[in-house]
Amino acid sequence: MHIAILTFDGFNELDSLIALGILNRIKQPEWRVSLASPSEMVTSMNGVQLHRHVPLDGIHTCDAVLVGSGIKTREIAEDAALMQMLAQLDSTRQLIGAQCSGTLLLANSGLLNGVPGCTDLTTKPWVQEAGIEVLEQPFFARGNLATAGGCLASIYLAAWTIARLAGRKAAAEALHYVAPVGEKGAYVERAMGNIEPYLP
Repeated sequence: MHIAILTFDGFNELDSLIALGILNRIKQPEWRVSLASPSEMVTSMNGVQLHRHVPLDGIHTCDAVLVGSGIKTREIAEDAALMQMLAQLDSTRQLIGAQCSGTLLLANSGLLNGVPGCTDLTTKPWVQEAGIEVLEQPFFARGNLATAGGCLASIYLAAWTIARLAGRKAAAEALHYVAPVGEKGAYVERAMGNIEPYLP
């Protein structure tokens, strides 16, 4: 089971790294979570440098692909070659998710194809310009496509991915591990409540 988190220059640390941390709570031999980037190293919006795990050219073979956000997403969305690469993803056999401005990349590559989405307040008008209805909620999924809006909604995107690939119990356990002490029950209940309507 291979999950790729697409991470570009200018990335938002909360989007990519919260998802990475939660997804890696699944301790199964076949479970693999990778940061996928177009270059060997990417620098975050706050100057954090990360080495990629895998290049982008293999993402079409992953079981799930999550697209992170960042301050350069609008430039990335105008990269025709990259949009063509994303367009090769297949929601009939892959889980595809996006966080905040990552939703713009799904929209511009044609992957949302009329499916409404969630995004952050800054990106909202750009996603609307791309012809996608933006929902005023933190998470939405239809079939194998999911989007989340607001940095901390990355928790919901990660939990949905785990629930779809490893089951609800595994998702709840991963959330319980990272939830604040003294609030774990309520935290897990709220998070699972946000994704439950979108689980098969």
